[in-house]
Amino acid sequence: MCVGCRARTAKSDLLRLVVIEGVIVPDPRGRLPGRGAHVHPDLGCLELAERRRAFPRAFRLAGPLDGEALRARLATQAARQQDGTPVSDV
Repeated sequence: MCVGCRARTAKSDLLRLVVIEGVIVPDPRGRLPGRGAHVHPDLGCLELAERRRAFPRAFRLAGPLDGEALRARLATQAARQQDGTPVSDV
């Protein structure tokens, strides 16, 4: 389930995220340790999850989490898709 839009979707359609030292990082292979949260790989769902404060609940962590690096990666990926440039894993 996407923590942003809360839609139930196949796990392969979602991007797994984990927190490493207070920073939300993508885990496209699903191999990083720790509690994960899943979100659609687009800025809309990321912004919705942040607005709903879904990440602290999903990760069961208190305090602020830094999602700026993830936001930049998703924005770059969206720009590449619009340009028609091949996109690899996030």
